[in-house]
Amino acid sequence: MYSFLQFLSSPIIGALSDTYGRKPLMLLCLTGITMSYLLWAFSKNFGIFVLARFVGGISKGNISLSMAIISDVTSPEKRGKAMALVGIAFSIGFVVGPMIGAFFAWISSGNRNETWYIAPALFASLLAASNLLYVFYNLKESLPVKYRAKTLLSGIIKSVIYINPIDLFQFTSVSGLNDKEQHNLKMLGRTYFVYLFIYSGLEFTLTFLTHHIFEFSSMQQGWMFLGIGLIMAILQGGWVRRVPSHKTKSVAELGLWLIIPAFICIGLAKNTMMLYFGLFLFAVSTAMVVTCMMTLVTKIGPEHQKGTITGIFRSLGALARASGPIVASAGFWYFGSTTTYLIGAVFLLLPPLILHTMKSL
Repeated sequence: MYSFLQFLSSPIIGALSDTYGRKPLMLLCLTGITMSYLLWAFSKNFGIFVLARFVGGISKGNISLSMAIISDVTSPEKRGKAMALVGIAFSIGFVVGPMIGAFFAWISSGNRNETWYIAPALFASLLAASNLLYVFYNLKESLPVKYRAKTLLSGIIKSVIYINPIDLFQFTSVSGLNDKEQHNLKMLGRTYFVYLFIYSGLEFTLTFLTHHIFEFSSMQQGWMFLGIGLIMAILQGGWVRRVPSHKTKSVAELGLWLIIPAFICIGLAKNTMMLYFGLFLFAVSTAMVVTCMMTLVTKIGPEHQKGTITGIFRSLGALARASGPIVASAGFWYFGSTTTYLIGAVFLLLPPLILHTMKSL
């Protein structure tokens, strides 16, 4: 539900930001995220907790807005480096977040009363509120009035229309594209969706695998995600951000090929060494693919529609993250981890082959 709500909200928030500017919509999203954690902290029943996830999911347009802001303030030549810095920030969060979660799980393990979840929820709301205040006081509007979309209604109507998954992949709500740009957006959208659909399935079931097959504790899983995040941060900070603009597509393709042996190694792993090797390939691939794909998509289309473009692209990713874990979890528990991951590896042949057909930018 959380990811599906992102799928619904991302293109609409992107279209609104093209008309009203990035900062007001960013503040609105961050306010919603802060409120969602407060609702979680004070949820006395499951219904309120679901409401908290609803508010949080529909407010997650801040990610696509961040990408649009980066696109606003950088030239195409420097955009890859800027996107890599965003990737580094994600990687640091990927390192610190699970460790914080493991810490709260550890300190509450001996005291599992009915309100044990309040402390981590309040801590998360404090971080979100700090983020909100930081953006309020420090972020300058990145989209000048002269570059904003003139008609709000048209942008919203088109974004709502293309929430329809059948039409979403066509990107036809973005005007002013030539045939080459239209083709490239379609190829990027399809590549990203298939990749993230399968990728999110492994990511989601990884905790099942390590707990039930390798008997990892919560703390061991925290250390595992710490290692993955560190590899991603080192690669993005030391190499990916220095990839020349004309090589972005080839690096993305290489990363898409690397995720295939990662799935195979993890699926066939009978010991922790093979598991860790698969996770290493998984981290390397992630560091390359996500940053490079976002860099490629921000190169396409008119400047006043970057919010709409990145919003639609993020909504494709959110749709993949909403549906991928459901399919992967069903396969994991019905067919087993090995069969599920090997089937996933076969379907992962599609993304690099699709991206290869994209015309050069």
